[in-house]
Amino acid sequence: MDFSLLSQLNAERAARRAAILVTEMADGRQRLIQKDKPYSDDPLAEEFGKRFRSGKSGIVETVLGEAFLTVSVPAPRLVIIGAVHISQALVPMAKIAGFDVTVIDPRTAFATEDRFPGSSLIADWPEDVLKDRPLDPYTAVAAVTHDPKIDDFPLMEALKTGCFYVGALGSRKTHGKRLDRFREAGISEGLMNRIEAPIGLDIGSASPEEIAVSVLGSIIKALRKPLDKAT
Repeated sequence: MDFSLLSQLNAERAARRAAILVTEMADGRQRLIQKDKPYSDDPLAEEFGKRFRSGKSGIVETVLGEAFLTVSVPAPRLVIIGAVHISQALVPMAKIAGFDVTVIDPRTAFATEDRFPGSSLIADWPEDVLKDRPLDPYTAVAAVTHDPKIDDFPLMEALKTGCFYVGALGSRKTHGKRLDRFREAGISEGLMNRIEAPIGLDIGSASPEEIAVSVLGSIIKALRKPLDKAT
Protein backbone atom coordinates (compact mmCIF):
# COMPACT_ATOMS: atom_id res chain seq x y z
CA MET A 1 0.00 0.00 0.00
CA ASP A 2 1.33 3.43 -0.95
CA PHE A 3 1.07 5.32 2.34
CA SER A 4 1.44 8.73 0.71
CA LEU A 5 -1.61 7.95 -1.43
CA LEU A 6 -3.43 6.66 1.66
CA SER A 7 -2.73 9.95 3.40
CA GLN A 8 -4.05 11.87 0.39
CA LEU A 9 -7.17 9.67 0.30
CA ASN A 10 -7.80 10.25 4.00
CA ALA A 11 -7.38 13.99 3.48
CA GLU A 12 -9.98 13.92 0.71
CA ARG A 13 -12.36 12.00 2.96
CA ALA A 14 -11.89 14.46 5.82
CA ALA A 15 -12.63 17.37 3.48
CA ARG A 16 -15.77 15.66 2.08
CA ARG A 17 -14.28 15.40 -1.40
CA ALA A 18 -14.75 12.36 -3.64
CA ALA A 19 -11.78 10.29 -4.75
CA ILE A 20 -10.94 6.88 -6.24
CA LEU A 21 -7.86 4.84 -5.41
CA VAL A 22 -6.90 2.76 -8.45
CA THR A 23 -4.90 -0.42 -7.76
CA GLU A 24 -3.52 -2.41 -10.70
CA MET A 25 -4.08 -6.06 -9.76
CA ALA A 26 -1.11 -7.35 -11.77
CA ASP A 27 1.66 -5.36 -10.09
CA GLY A 28 0.01 -3.44 -7.26
CA ARG A 29 0.72 -0.01 -8.72
CA GLN A 30 -1.64 2.68 -7.45
CA ARG A 31 -2.83 6.16 -8.33
CA LEU A 32 -5.40 8.51 -6.85
CA ILE A 33 -8.17 10.11 -8.89
CA GLN A 34 -9.74 13.22 -7.36
CA LYS A 35 -13.18 14.24 -8.59
CA ASP A 36 -12.44 17.94 -8.41
CA LYS A 37 -9.30 17.61 -10.54
CA PRO A 38 -9.15 16.82 -14.29
CA TYR A 39 -9.16 13.13 -15.19
CA SER A 40 -10.78 13.19 -18.66
CA ASP A 41 -7.57 11.98 -20.34
CA ASP A 42 -7.45 8.84 -18.22
CA PRO A 43 -8.49 5.67 -20.13
CA LEU A 44 -10.90 4.88 -17.28
CA ALA A 45 -12.49 8.34 -17.22
CA GLU A 46 -15.95 7.08 -18.18
CA GLU A 47 -15.81 4.38 -15.53
CA PHE A 48 -14.67 6.91 -12.93
CA GLY A 49 -17.69 9.06 -13.72
CA LYS A 50 -20.01 6.10 -13.17
CA ARG A 51 -18.31 5.17 -9.92
CA PHE A 52 -18.44 8.70 -8.56
CA ARG A 53 -22.19 8.64 -9.14
CA SER A 54 -22.80 5.18 -7.72
CA GLY A 55 -20.24 5.27 -4.91
CA LYS A 56 -19.51 1.57 -5.45
CA SER A 57 -16.04 0.04 -5.34
CA GLY A 58 -15.09 -2.95 -7.49
CA ILE A 59 -12.92 -4.57 -10.14
CA VAL A 60 -12.78 -3.25 -13.72
CA GLU A 61 -11.02 -4.46 -16.85
CA THR A 62 -8.32 -2.22 -18.34
CA VAL A 63 -5.93 -2.55 -21.29
CA LEU A 64 -3.31 -3.62 -18.73
CA GLY A 65 -5.55 -6.13 -16.99
CA GLU A 66 -7.79 -5.89 -13.95
CA ALA A 67 -7.78 -2.96 -11.58
CA PHE A 68 -9.58 -2.48 -8.28
CA LEU A 69 -11.29 0.85 -7.73
CA THR A 70 -11.65 1.88 -4.10
CA VAL A 71 -14.32 4.57 -4.29
CA SER A 72 -14.59 7.15 -1.53
CA VAL A 73 -17.68 9.36 -1.85
CA PRO A 74 -18.94 11.58 1.00
CA ALA A 75 -22.23 10.55 2.57
CA PRO A 76 -25.00 12.69 1.04
CA ARG A 77 -26.52 15.37 3.23
CA LEU A 78 -29.88 17.11 3.06
CA VAL A 79 -30.33 20.56 4.55
CA ILE A 80 -33.99 21.55 4.84
CA ILE A 81 -34.68 25.23 5.37
CA GLY A 82 -37.98 25.44 7.19
CA ALA A 83 -39.55 23.35 9.94
CA VAL A 84 -42.89 23.03 8.15
CA HIS A 85 -45.32 20.17 7.51
CA ILE A 86 -43.47 19.11 4.34
CA SER A 87 -40.27 18.87 6.38
CA GLN A 88 -41.95 16.69 9.00
CA ALA A 89 -42.75 14.15 6.30
CA LEU A 90 -39.47 14.57 4.42
CA VAL A 91 -37.09 14.05 7.35
CA PRO A 92 -37.88 10.37 8.12
CA MET A 93 -38.09 9.43 4.43
CA ALA A 94 -34.72 11.05 3.67
CA LYS A 95 -33.12 9.28 6.61
CA ILE A 96 -34.43 5.94 5.39
CA ALA A 97 -32.90 6.75 1.98
CA GLY A 98 -29.50 7.25 3.63
CA PHE A 99 -29.26 11.02 3.94
CA ASP A 100 -27.82 12.88 6.90
CA VAL A 101 -30.61 15.41 7.50
CA THR A 102 -30.53 18.85 9.12
CA VAL A 103 -33.54 21.13 9.54
CA ILE A 104 -32.86 24.84 10.03
CA ASP A 105 -35.50 27.39 11.03
CA PRO A 106 -35.16 30.45 13.28
CA ARG A 107 -38.88 30.40 14.06
CA THR A 108 -39.05 28.65 17.41
CA ALA A 109 -42.80 28.19 17.11
CA PHE A 110 -42.10 25.75 14.24
CA ALA A 111 -38.67 24.39 15.18
CA THR A 112 -39.63 22.29 18.18
CA GLU A 113 -38.55 18.89 19.44
CA ASP A 114 -42.20 17.79 19.53
CA ARG A 115 -42.54 18.33 15.78
CA PHE A 116 -39.10 16.91 14.90
CA PRO A 117 -38.26 14.25 17.48
CA GLY A 118 -34.77 12.83 17.30
CA SER A 119 -33.78 14.88 14.24
CA SER A 120 -30.93 17.31 13.76
CA LEU A 121 -33.04 20.43 14.29
CA ILE A 122 -31.41 23.86 14.65
CA ALA A 123 -33.55 26.82 15.66
CA ASP A 124 -31.34 29.58 14.29
CA TRP A 125 -30.84 31.70 11.19
CA PRO A 126 -29.30 29.81 8.24
CA GLU A 127 -26.51 32.36 7.78
CA ASP A 128 -25.37 31.71 11.36
CA VAL A 129 -25.67 27.92 11.13
CA LEU A 130 -23.80 27.67 7.82
CA LYS A 131 -20.77 29.47 9.22
CA ASP A 132 -19.98 26.36 11.26
CA ARG A 133 -21.66 23.82 8.99
CA PRO A 134 -20.76 24.90 5.45
CA LEU A 135 -22.48 23.44 2.43
CA ASP A 136 -20.61 21.34 -0.13
CA PRO A 137 -21.22 19.55 -3.47
CA TYR A 138 -22.53 16.45 -1.69
CA THR A 139 -25.29 18.39 0.03
CA ALA A 140 -28.85 18.95 -1.18
CA VAL A 141 -30.70 22.08 -0.07
CA ALA A 142 -34.50 22.29 0.02
CA ALA A 143 -35.93 25.67 1.02
CA VAL A 144 -39.58 25.42 2.03
CA THR A 145 -40.43 28.37 4.32
CA HIS A 146 -41.96 30.69 1.69
CA ASP A 147 -40.08 33.48 3.49
CA PRO A 148 -37.27 35.14 1.51
CA LYS A 149 -35.69 36.44 4.72
CA ILE A 150 -35.03 32.81 5.65
CA ASP A 151 -34.76 31.04 2.28
CA ASP A 152 -32.70 33.42 0.13
CA PHE A 153 -29.33 33.22 1.87
CA PRO A 154 -29.03 29.41 1.99
CA LEU A 155 -30.26 29.12 -1.58
CA MET A 156 -27.59 31.53 -2.82
CA GLU A 157 -24.96 29.75 -0.74
CA ALA A 158 -26.06 26.41 -2.19
CA LEU A 159 -25.61 27.74 -5.72
CA LYS A 160 -22.20 29.25 -4.99
CA THR A 161 -21.01 26.08 -3.26
CA GLY A 162 -22.19 23.74 -6.02
CA CYS A 163 -24.67 21.70 -3.98
CA PHE A 164 -25.86 18.79 -6.11
CA TYR A 165 -29.51 19.76 -5.62
CA VAL A 166 -31.10 23.14 -4.94
CA GLY A 167 -34.88 23.35 -4.68
CA ALA A 168 -37.30 26.00 -3.46
CA LEU A 169 -40.99 25.96 -2.64
CA GLY A 170 -43.23 28.51 -4.32
CA SER A 171 -45.20 29.29 -7.44
CA ARG A 172 -43.59 30.41 -10.68
CA LYS A 173 -44.60 33.98 -9.83
CA THR A 174 -42.93 33.69 -6.43
CA HIS A 175 -39.85 32.19 -8.05
CA GLY A 176 -39.72 35.01 -10.59
CA LYS A 177 -39.51 37.53 -7.76
CA ARG A 178 -36.84 35.37 -6.13
CA LEU A 179 -34.76 35.44 -9.30
CA ASP A 180 -35.03 39.22 -9.44
CA ARG A 181 -33.59 39.43 -5.94
CA PHE A 182 -30.81 37.01 -6.83
CA ARG A 183 -29.87 39.03 -9.92
CA GLU A 184 -29.59 42.12 -7.77
CA ALA A 185 -27.31 40.09 -5.48
CA GLY A 186 -25.04 39.24 -8.43
CA ILE A 187 -26.00 35.58 -8.96
CA SER A 188 -25.46 34.51 -12.57
CA GLU A 189 -28.26 33.25 -14.80
CA GLY A 190 -26.46 29.94 -15.19
CA LEU A 191 -26.41 29.37 -11.46
CA MET A 192 -30.03 30.44 -11.02
CA ASN A 193 -31.08 27.91 -13.64
CA ARG A 194 -30.01 25.19 -11.23
CA ILE A 195 -32.83 25.98 -8.81
CA GLU A 196 -35.75 23.58 -9.06
CA ALA A 197 -38.84 25.70 -8.53
CA PRO A 198 -41.56 24.70 -8.04
CA ILE A 199 -39.74 22.13 -5.94
CA GLY A 200 -40.01 18.38 -6.53
CA LEU A 201 -40.92 16.03 -9.34
CA ASP A 202 -44.07 16.88 -11.25
CA ILE A 203 -46.24 14.01 -10.02
CA GLY A 204 -49.34 16.01 -9.17
CA SER A 205 -48.55 16.03 -5.46
CA ALA A 206 -50.94 17.99 -3.23
CA SER A 207 -50.57 17.06 0.44
CA PRO A 208 -47.39 17.79 2.45
CA GLU A 209 -46.60 14.08 2.45
CA GLU A 210 -46.96 13.81 -1.33
CA ILE A 211 -44.83 16.92 -1.85
CA ALA A 212 -42.18 15.38 0.40
CA VAL A 213 -42.15 12.27 -1.80
CA SER A 214 -41.72 14.41 -4.92
CA VAL A 215 -38.89 16.41 -3.32
CA LEU A 216 -37.02 13.28 -2.22
CA GLY A 217 -37.45 11.84 -5.71
CA SER A 218 -35.86 14.94 -7.23
CA ILE A 219 -33.00 14.84 -4.77
CA ILE A 220 -32.22 11.19 -5.46
CA LYS A 221 -32.43 11.79 -9.21
CA ALA A 222 -29.99 14.71 -8.94
CA LEU A 223 -27.60 12.58 -6.90
CA ARG A 224 -27.68 9.47 -9.07
CA LYS A 225 -28.38 10.93 -12.52
CA PRO A 226 -26.74 14.35 -12.57
CA LEU A 227 -27.08 16.50 -15.67
CA ASP A 228 -24.41 18.80 -17.09
CA LYS A 229 -25.63 22.31 -16.38
CA ALA A 230 -24.12 25.65 -17.14
CA THR A 231 -22.62 27.56 -14.24
